[in-house]
Formats: sequence, C-alpha cells, structure tokens
Amino acid sequence: MPFKDILQTVVDSVEGAVGAVVMGYDGIAIDDFVKKENPFDLQLLTAEYAAVLKEVKGTVEVLKSGLLQEVSINTELSIAIARVINEDFFVLLVITGGGNFGKGRFYLRREAPKLAEALQ
Repeated sequence: MPFKDILQTVVDSVEGAVGAVVMGYDGIAIDDFVKKENPFDLQLLTAEYAAVLKEVKGTVEVLKSGLLQEVSINTELSIAIARVINEDFFVLLVITGGGNFGKGRFYLRREAPKLAEALQ
C-alpha cells in the first residue's frame, strides 16, 4: 500500500483531520495527503514541527528514557500528532482545534507499522 493511501485512510477516518505527512527529522517530506479545505500551510507547519521533534528526540536520547513514540502539539487552532515510524522517520497528523484527538492517536498507532513496512 503506497504512503498516500495510508495517509488518506488516516485523514479520512479522523474528524477534523486536514492532512498527514511522512517526514524525516531533517524536515524533508516523503509523501503527504492534504485535504483541499485545509486552513493551514502544512508544508511550513510540518517542516517547523520536524525541527521541534528532532530536539525532543535528542532530549529523550540524552535522558535515556527509552525510544520516543509520540508527541502532540496542541494549539488554539490545531492539534499536531507525531508518531515515530522508525529512527529516521515519523508521521505527522494535523487536526483542526475541534477535531478528534483520541481517534487521531488511534489511527496513527494502527497505521504506523504499515508505513514502516512501506519505507523498507
């Protein structure tokens, strides 16, 4: 299953989701799926959040608290949920402020192994 199909499944299954992207910690996107009715500049948002996630990943490694699995950034207008796929890549789901955070987490956790397989 190609990345875009997996990402579309996640976005279409989560109320309020506007897009998802598979990205490296370097901020370079591998693939994405973005709804047309998207109020955000997802390229900019995901690239900036990738920088934050790289720092968080480094901090987790310094603290030796185990492997990073998930990070969420909740603002007044959006929720961004990042789920680690492997040591080099993560998937980021962007949801509008009133969207379904729990369902977003569930679908990312469920689909991350398929994305990991597709990366090999």
